[in-house]
Amino acid sequence: MRKFAILIAFTFGVVGAASAQLERKLATVSEEVENTFHAPRHINLMTVEPLEAKTLHFAIMHTFGTIDGGIQELFGLDNGANIMFSFEYAWNRKFSIGAARQSRDRIYSLYGRYHLLTQKTDNSMPVSVSFMGNVGVNSSPYDFLIEGPPSFQQRTSYAGQLMVARKFSDKLSVQVSPMLAYFHDPLPVFAIEGDQELYVAVGLSALYKISKVASLTFQYIPNLNNDLRNNLGVGIDLEAGGHVFQMYFVTSQLLNEQYLLAGGNGVPGEQFRIGFNVNRVFAKGLNKK
Repeated sequence: MRKFAILIAFTFGVVGAASAQLERKLATVSEEVENTFHAPRHINLMTVEPLEAKTLHFAIMHTFGTIDGGIQELFGLDNGANIMFSFEYAWNRKFSIGAARQSRDRIYSLYGRYHLLTQKTDNSMPVSVSFMGNVGVNSSPYDFLIEGPPSFQQRTSYAGQLMVARKFSDKLSVQVSPMLAYFHDPLPVFAIEGDQELYVAVGLSALYKISKVASLTFQYIPNLNNDLRNNLGVGIDLEAGGHVFQMYFVTSQLLNEQYLLAGGNGVPGEQFRIGFNVNRVFAKGLNKK
């Protein structure tokens, strides 16, 4: 009987030690932080949110006239919309390539995103870091110009954006995005306010979840090397039926990254514009996060 009691005690001791080791291993498991943002786009800016391999992200973005026209102009909706749609395909979870078209100045763009680092749950990597590069071509005819239409070089522009983001909690995510845009000798007829070649800015994005499917959103893009008004946007993201709907007020009507930095901005409050985006990810057998 005594031997049997010793055997039981020994067995429970071994199991207890194994359980303790297992608990310690589970406690130190490091996983990637997911759902930092609802979609690869946040108001006007790209985010660190990756796509799963072999998935396609479609986005259609709209901004309208300024709201200061009041009800007579239906708060800018009567003034027509600037529209940009884009398709982004992920070769893998690290790299994706996309194409977009903005209606203002008929800008066609090719862009790519590469995800350098991903935030980990144990803080061994405290932030997510991604890079976006963009080349755009202005395809408007400009037949009315006496000196003739712009050259292909003048029509070409470039943008780069480094995205550094952290999900601080289940509710709050913040992203800082140093940005630049470059134009080859832009013409006054382009739909931008700036007349320089290089534009430098810092994009600030924030998301605060108010429910499982809804978040308040914020965007601010201060210019660093010109006197143009800064871009400001506030809104709400809603997940519904595999779509992410983003509704917001923003000071700029322009959507392409280069134009976003070089274009004009209205006075916050007075000259906000109504805007909305629709995001959808297509993947066989994969539910949108």
